[in-house]
Amino acid sequence: MTLKVSPDRVQHFHSDSVSLSCEGSFTEWRVRTFPEDRYLLYRSDCYDWRSMTGSTCRIYRSRQRHAVYWCESGSGEFSNAVNITRQYVDIILVSPVHPVAEGDSVILGCKLSTGELLYNVSYYQNDKLIQNDTRGELNISAVSKSDEGFYKCKYSGDESPQSWMSVQAVPVSRPEDSSSLIPLIVGPVCGVVFIIVLLLLYFYSRSKDSHSIRPIQSERTNQDSAAHNMVNLNETPDHVYSSLLHDVYVNSGAQSQNLKRTNRQR
Repeated sequence: MTLKVSPDRVQHFHSDSVSLSCEGSFTEWRVRTFPEDRYLLYRSDCYDWRSMTGSTCRIYRSRQRHAVYWCESGSGEFSNAVNITRQYVDIILVSPVHPVAEGDSVILGCKLSTGELLYNVSYYQNDKLIQNDTRGELNISAVSKSDEGFYKCKYSGDESPQSWMSVQAVPVSRPEDSSSLIPLIVGPVCGVVFIIVLLLLYFYSRSKDSHSIRPIQSERTNQDSAAHNMVNLNETPDHVYSSLLHDVYVNSGAQSQNLKRTNRQR
């Protein structure tokens, strides 16, 4: 919701008629002011609820020289607030009622109560002279934050009241904050490290099991070899005894045959 002011300036002559309208997506609206002007309340229709379909209200006269105005919707939403001043002077400063965005251009002017725009005007910012030549307007091609401040104009000895010109900073698109990328990076990395650790533990456990099985198999082989040797050792005396008996038998047989041969020869 936005409050539109026509003419689009802060300062107005006391006799000027000022049109106000609220723009937005609401169904109804009304204008509020601070401090509240009861004279304006009864003499103007701006305090009545109105439709959003392009309707306007007018403020003809007000006893308040300086007031803040804003829009209120039927659902309780509020618009931006603007300053509107009514002057009992012969010269006013023409300056925008809404803040000026950085980088935009703005034109300030000096106007008489007769409606005439003046030339050979001097312009001041914060009481410091910034332009004094034949140009009638102060043209700022690219507004910056340093242009914010109080402005006034002078013409032939007459001086306008001063008004504040606000400069609104434009948000700069910046790269995405690296801190917001940390969860996106740390998450996958931690997942990969976790998987690697699990694989290492798995292979380590398999290697440990294989080393524990080999000594058991070696012990079993040694036990089987020892048992076999024990069997061979048990069988050795029998084999030795049999061979001894065989030798004795052979020797005794040979001796008997030799005796027989000797007897025959005799």
